[in-house]
Amino acid sequence: MPLKIAIVAAGAAGMYCGSCLHDNTLAQALHEAGDEVTLVPTYTPLRTDEPNASVDRVFLGGINVFLQQHSALFRHTPTWLDAVWDRPALLRQVSRLASATAPEKLGPLTVSMLQGEQGRQRKSLRTLVDWLAHEVRPEIVHLSNVMLLGFARPLREALGVPVVCSLAGEDVFLEKLPAPHYDQVRALLRERACDVDRLIALNEYFAGFMAEYLAVDRARICVVPHGLRLDGHLEHSRRTPPSKPIIGYLARICPDKGLHLLAEAFIRLAQQPEWAELELHVAGYLGSEHRSYLDTIGRQVATAGLTARFQVVGELDRAAKIAFLQSLSVLSVPTVYRESKGLPVLEAWANAVPVVVPDHGAFSELLADTQAGLLCEAENVDSLSARLAELLADPSLATACGRRGHAAVRERYRADVMARQTQTVYRELLEA
Repeated sequence: MPLKIAIVAAGAAGMYCGSCLHDNTLAQALHEAGDEVTLVPTYTPLRTDEPNASVDRVFLGGINVFLQQHSALFRHTPTWLDAVWDRPALLRQVSRLASATAPEKLGPLTVSMLQGEQGRQRKSLRTLVDWLAHEVRPEIVHLSNVMLLGFARPLREALGVPVVCSLAGEDVFLEKLPAPHYDQVRALLRERACDVDRLIALNEYFAGFMAEYLAVDRARICVVPHGLRLDGHLEHSRRTPPSKPIIGYLARICPDKGLHLLAEAFIRLAQQPEWAELELHVAGYLGSEHRSYLDTIGRQVATAGLTARFQVVGELDRAAKIAFLQSLSVLSVPTVYRESKGLPVLEAWANAVPVVVPDHGAFSELLADTQAGLLCEAENVDSLSARLAELLADPSLATACGRRGHAAVRERYRADVMARQTQTVYRELLEA
């Protein structure tokens, strides 16, 4: 029997976001598997490089959330006025104009959102709960990340259905919250994690990490690996390598993702005679708060006399992203934090591109499963440059790694496989 599922997802203020891409892909795959799926954006509309599966409405829009946080007046305004501020077109425009807000400034708001029905945004939360209860009537509700755990209790009470929650790398944000809000948020997370029936991680590493982080029984966390939609990606594992060696980076441009480490490794290699044609190509979202970070990297590359061999192409749509990946010799995203998802790695493998990534988090697990690249020591430029050189200098090794990655994605990391495994979690809860 088909299931009626509501996936409540958090928009990412107009940028491509791994969690948004995952939520949209999952919703589409579940729909194609025969389920009735309602993908509900919160904060801002979802931005995805695939056909958008979400409803054309936003709940707890970013403007309302902000106004209700800072003014008691807006906690009592009529719903018709809230609907004006929650218009998707307006939220898209504001997202384009607004600069990102640092976690250091979001402590009080994060506390309030996790307080759910007791927080300052409870009026908007009630609007979401009522709409789901009367208009959608799902059999199961899936929250996209633990920052939405404040929704679980009122959803379960009003709908009387199981609630599950994905684990999506939230610790990177949470660990930057200042005192006293950090301790308040950690306590709320542990309390509110008890309100969901199941948690879902993309890999064993993050499942174990979050079991301790949330103080929950590891048995309550299921592992469902991410799955890609394969249309547009390389159909066969055989591809023509680029005419010159190209290292690629595909991720948000920020210190957390480690572009500065990759740039330093590139400079070291490119100054050696045997790598006189080596290039570094960079793709990904650049927020205004990190422009100076990229400028610093650009100056370092220029000082080394390598500006002509360093390209920054910015954000890419799906077709351009696939073309970018297929143009590379190797992909590397040397994150300084323990990666929880590893989506760029899967996308590289879908195009038979090998990877060099740090030996931590999800990366270690993915490489152990596929042998589709090389691991380097985290935050160690010597190790990173040596591993890149090893792969670039051995075309047969690079080809073999790329083909193994391509086969793994086609066999195990597909959207339909992810949908089936997620359905199993849902059905087990409904049967229980």
